[in-house]
Amino acid sequence: MLLKEYARPKDLSEAYELLQQDEHNVIIGGGAWLKLTNKEVNTIIDLHSIGLQEIVDMNDRVEIGAMTTLREIETSEVIQQYYDGIFCQAVKGIMGMNIRNLATIGGSIMGKYSFSDVFTPLLAMDVSLVFFKTGTITLEKYLETKKMDKDILVKIILHKKDGRGYFHTMKKTHLDFAVINVAVTKSDKVKIVVGARPSIAVRATQAEEFINNNEINEASILAAAKLAKDEIKTGKNARASQEYRKELIEVYVKRGLKEVLHNEG
Repeated sequence: MLLKEYARPKDLSEAYELLQQDEHNVIIGGGAWLKLTNKEVNTIIDLHSIGLQEIVDMNDRVEIGAMTTLREIETSEVIQQYYDGIFCQAVKGIMGMNIRNLATIGGSIMGKYSFSDVFTPLLAMDVSLVFFKTGTITLEKYLETKKMDKDILVKIILHKKDGRGYFHTMKKTHLDFAVINVAVTKSDKVKIVVGARPSIAVRATQAEEFINNNEINEASILAAAKLAKDEIKTGKNARASQEYRKELIEVYVKRGLKEVLHNEG
């Protein structure tokens, strides 16, 4: 990244004003993935002085500031309590600790990285995003929106629900990006999410509908896993073929369903 100016505003209003002044002004998160882009930036805006680096436990939700590092999420006893701690588990497997101490949850979300291990568990939970001007939207709507007005992500809201969770990421090496990742949760209903396919995470809605509307047994779990394999689009890259990813989806969705539904059927 090539940049001309650096700014560290004291509040969100100042940061937002700076962001709007030039189309080539951008917000910086932790800066962990700067080497992945060749953008030319006029002013890079650092949010570290605004107070967005905290995890707040509230009655019905957990609020995670956008500048909270992945390491802080990984070690959070509060976040660990929900969906069998799959969000903490997913974050723990991202690169090495040096990267997790640097990378922020806000930067990870705003980057919309196709290789992300973050989106998959979050999409399987009940999560909303709070922006400075746009307000609150669901994570699912954010991922479906191809282009948003320039805005600042303020915090992530994890709505508290009692539920089970499963997450698995398949990698060639511990420090590599995922070949595929899968999350399955069960609260009021089952959610099935597949990411790093190698596109951004999506829900397997046909498989979800099937498993949520049929008796839970070995046959229905196998059928739902096959539906997920068939409906989720995959591609190929240097890490894996399209066909290999399809097979992995079926295997890990089946394991995930068995994990979260083991007391049913």
